[in-house]
Amino acid sequence: MSDSGRRPWIVGVSGASGTPYAAAVLRGLLAAGEDVDLVVSRASRLTLLDENGHPFRDAHAAQDLRRWLARGADGSPDAFAAEAEAAERVRHWPAGDLAAGPSSGSYPAKGMLIVPASTACVAGVALGLSKDLLQRTASVTLKERRPLVVAVREAPLNGQTLRHLVELDAAGAAVVPASPAFYAGARHIQDLVDFVAGRVLDAAGVPHRLYRRWEGELGAAAPGSADGS
Repeated sequence: MSDSGRRPWIVGVSGASGTPYAAAVLRGLLAAGEDVDLVVSRASRLTLLDENGHPFRDAHAAQDLRRWLARGADGSPDAFAAEAEAAERVRHWPAGDLAAGPSSGSYPAKGMLIVPASTACVAGVALGLSKDLLQRTASVTLKERRPLVVAVREAPLNGQTLRHLVELDAAGAAVVPASPAFYAGARHIQDLVDFVAGRVLDAAGVPHRLYRRWEGELGAAAPGSADGS
């Protein structure tokens, strides 16, 4: 992988439920022609194994990433097999590597997307902790005034987490709850996942075609309509 002119988006995956959201965001970035750096927290390895049935291992990151990106939200193993081939443009950094490129503000990056973001991750970033590469990279992103998008995935939210989210907003981050909407005419679980992923990419300013945008036409998403049939 050539580093010449490379300026990636950094995607952090924390331990919250919602690994299909992360896969959809990764596919969206790659489809937009973006390079990606990936940091998968230790806690998220358990979630990936539980939600996808396959491990994510540092020593086999390229193989495991392709299998993850190819999997549909409904469990279909090869729903996005063609899109998964673009995984070669993803650079994986182990979560424990605090000397990795993204740990420094001098590392060229466009910004960072944390999807999904657990409440523990939200707290760590809001407090400026650097317990692993994910948190350190988020701190660097904020201090360098680069875009940071935090896709929090938890319910219900307690007062402490809400305060942390307000602190992140005040620091310049975009907080995007993983809350699917239905006006886009969802017919499948993948549509709901893609809507959240699309809103994450919207917050980062990355173009995509993951969901049908609202155009002011009531009923367009209803079954039997021209767009919703």
